[in-house]
Amino acid sequence: MPPDPSRPIVAAIDMGYGHLRAAAPLADALGVPMLRMDLPPLGDARDAWFWRRTRAVYEPLTRWSQIGLVGAPLRALLGRITAIPEGGVDLSAPTAGTRWMERAARGGAGRALAEHLRRTRAPLLSTFYAAPILAELHGAERLHCVVTDADVNRVWAPPDPARSRIRYYVPSEPALRRIESYGVAPERIRLTGFPLPHELVGGRKMTPLKANLAARLGRLDPGRTVAHLAAAELGAVPRDESPALITFAIGGAGAQAAIATKLLRALARPLRAGRVALALVAGRRRDVARGLRAAASSEGLAGHPAVELLEEPDTLLYLRKFNALLARTDVLWTKPSEMTFFAALGLPVIAAPPVGVHEERNLRWAMEQGALLMQGDPDRAGESRTGRSPARRGTVF
Repeated sequence: MPPDPSRPIVAAIDMGYGHLRAAAPLADALGVPMLRMDLPPLGDARDAWFWRRTRAVYEPLTRWSQIGLVGAPLRALLGRITAIPEGGVDLSAPTAGTRWMERAARGGAGRALAEHLRRTRAPLLSTFYAAPILAELHGAERLHCVVTDADVNRVWAPPDPARSRIRYYVPSEPALRRIESYGVAPERIRLTGFPLPHELVGGRKMTPLKANLAARLGRLDPGRTVAHLAAAELGAVPRDESPALITFAIGGAGAQAAIATKLLRALARPLRAGRVALALVAGRRRDVARGLRAAASSEGLAGHPAVELLEEPDTLLYLRKFNALLARTDVLWTKPSEMTFFAALGLPVIAAPPVGVHEERNLRWAMEQGALLMQGDPDRAGESRTGRSPARRGTVF
């Protein structure tokens, strides 16, 4: 069958979950597979080696930077790598990041992708900045980039933005202004929001979103304080005495697994009493899953129906299972990564500490929108507001 130039190639990379999580619903909507830019048919051995080496540096850096005082120098290094200016009108000058991209291209990174695009004559839609930039440096055209944070580093824009023809789709006004300040022409930037999973939104009618929100209100608002106000939009809100489900999602690098362990310990009593339920998301990381199982066992909660663990080594299957878990989640506790945008589903979001400047900007933007709350002390998560034994509606999360 000859190539179909009308069908785009949707590309991401395994660098945490954010780029994959944005690409999956786009690929679903377009009826094409989600491909990785470092693997065939988009990448060759050079690409696989280059990005494996990059992950080998970046993922431990994000994980170890979260270790108290020991991680302070690494947090400073991560801050420099992910730095975003506080202001500025013209920030189009080259940076260490853009020079790194140009060196990568000279070394052959992205060449196989550009050749594949020329051979198939297909446009590229990528949720990772490097794919369209490297492809353009190798002469490819019809390139589109989906931005996955509320504000981004200069490396997201091309080294020579005045000559570039990459089109950008951004999730927020700050990201729009930032990409424009990096020299990308305004007509090549469009404010679109973040691509959320169809199974959680449901298109223009938003049928699953409304159904999930109504069920969530039925559990979180048994006194009907808010539920009756939402009835006009959602329909009847069913009363549900089931315990509220808190989901703690750990990032792809395994950062902040220690917070999940503290949360499990703090909520042990209300979990045993059936006043609350807890889902811990280890994703593809078996080491994190082992640690969480050990923590549950130490609290006498191994196999307890109020505690569940999501571990799935297959990336696509993990994303599907996680979306299914979110459909029944009442409170999402996670670092302010791309998951920040999932507050648009009507999910109460509690933010763990940000990892990197881009997550600090996600947190700032979301708090300005009233979309999330910063976490308190996870060691005190099981306490009631009065300091007595936690009741369902008084538990401090």
